[in-house]
Amino acid sequence: MRIIVTRPQADGERTATVLEALGHEVLVAPLMRIEPVAVALAGTWSAIVITSANALQAAAAPELKSLPVFAIGSRTAEAARQAGFAVVSAANGDTKDLVRLIAARSAGAKAPLLYLAGEDRAGDLVAELATQGIRAQMKIVYRAVAEPFPTVLAAALEAGDVDAVLHFSRRSAELFIQGAKASGVAGPAEDVRHLCLSAQVAEPLAGASRIAVAPRPEEAALIALLRAQPA
Repeated sequence: MRIIVTRPQADGERTATVLEALGHEVLVAPLMRIEPVAVALAGTWSAIVITSANALQAAAAPELKSLPVFAIGSRTAEAARQAGFAVVSAANGDTKDLVRLIAARSAGAKAPLLYLAGEDRAGDLVAELATQGIRAQMKIVYRAVAEPFPTVLAAALEAGDVDAVLHFSRRSAELFIQGAKASGVAGPAEDVRHLCLSAQVAEPLAGASRIAVAPRPEEAALIALLRAQPA
């Protein structure tokens, strides 16, 4: 199948490698790029929390590398290990499981957690941790900036040369719909298969005729939908 991946370039290329190994043709068409946000991270912290590997660039300081890391999923955890963090714990891909993991392992911590976050977030992790009696401070260390809708993507949709689009974030799904409308290909864009990382990611695609949501918010589960769902 010909698959569209709308993730930022680096993430999109990694996903494309996996898909191509399965025999698919992939068009990486980024709808966003990731920009770092300068922020002071000095302080006394008990651990670091990350919900995206995009946050790791901000945690390059040696004093942060000695802290344990709580990651939302296995892929983010592996990225933390590759970045030089020695003690990394992974949740099962969603925020609720991440909160349970942190609550089980951070009870009684004297210093707050350092949550390295993006500018656009789903939910309030700091508030959820507070309900478990755990203090955390959020620092915004990156933002996702919209890119122009790629002309190659508009052309592929208009030609009917797309079998499925993978959506990894609500923001990229919104940009996909907005860009398709602005490019005059809203109809073809809504007719293709849309495979989404979560129900929240799928919300902007409500007008599409074929939407499937991964059973777990992980790339492997999303890619598995390509086999489970009819073309």
